Parts: sequence; structure tokens; C-alpha cells
Amino acid sequence: MINEIQKDAQERMEKCVESLKSQISKVRTGRASPSLLDGIVVEYYGTPTPLRQLANVVAEDSRTLAITVFDRSMSPAIEKAIMASDLGLNPSSAGTVIRVPLPALTEERRKDLIKVVRGDAEQGRIAVRNVRRDANDKVKALLKDKEISEDDDRRSQDDVQKMTDLFIKKIDDALAAKEKELMEF
Repeated sequence: MINEIQKDAQERMEKCVESLKSQISKVRTGRASPSLLDGIVVEYYGTPTPLRQLANVVAEDSRTLAITVFDRSMSPAIEKAIMASDLGLNPSSAGTVIRVPLPALTEERRKDLIKVVRGDAEQGRIAVRNVRRDANDKVKALLKDKEISEDDDRRSQDDVQKMTDLFIKKIDDALAAKEKELMEF
């Protein structure tokens, strides 16, 4: 029973770390990355549709994204959606291909992005701690129902704490890597 609780907690903590990595990968670093446009949703015949389903996004070079639209009539709507996003990008259309040049990041903007990434990392740490709390509560319920001994309870809490420390370290490592990437010129 305890092993199932710990295994569930470990899977949930792994999802927290993966979610954080996905979240911070969308933060712009000055290099063109197709994942930068993952959060953009375009109105397609009255339905909000992710950009990935309407076009192919590739990094043309280190400072330019190229978007090849599947339905040519959607080009203006895709351009508007990119401009309306909070990414600060200005796309330019050339037939079926929309090019999105990425402007160089200023020092001030880099520091702002680091603050955003640190906030995301803190949310990840909070999520991991919440998983720890849930696992410990489940074990305490088993102890209260006298299904496990106090020694098993203590051992389980120690194991969950070690797991929590490990995943928080992974979050800190991902944060440090992203900060280093943001500060590179």
C-alpha cells in the first residue's frame, strides 16, 4: 500500500518537473525555437485551433522562424494571432510562408524573463510540495486506520521527503540551465 502511494507521488512529481520544463521552454531566449509559438491559438472557421494544426513551424536560422501555412487563406489570421500574442513578434508574409524574425533581447528584457522563469520554477516547487503533502496525508490515514505501524509511517515520510528533495533539485537544475541560456549573448 505504501509502495503504491510512493509510486503515485513519484509519477506526479515527474509530471510537475516535465510541466515546468515545457513551460520554461516557451520563454524566448534570442534563438529561434518552433516551441516558442506552441501557445498560439488561431480562430479557424469559428473554432480556436492551435497553430501547430494549421501550419508547419521550423527554425529557418538562429533568428528567424518560418511558418508554412497549410490553408493559404489562413495566413492573415495567423499573422494577427502572432501579433496579438504577448511575445512581441512581428511576422511578415511572403506567399505561403510567414517569416517571424526574433529581435535581439535587451539586458532589461533578459532580466524580466529570468524573473518570469523563477516564478514558474517556484510554482513547480509548490506543486512538488503539494504532492508530498498528499502522499503523507494518505500514509497518515493508513496509520490512523491502524493498517501500518508508526515505524512504517516515519520510514514512508522520510522516503517521500528524499523524493521531494530530488525533484526540487531537478527543478533548480532546469532553472539554472534556463537562466544561463537567457544570459548568453
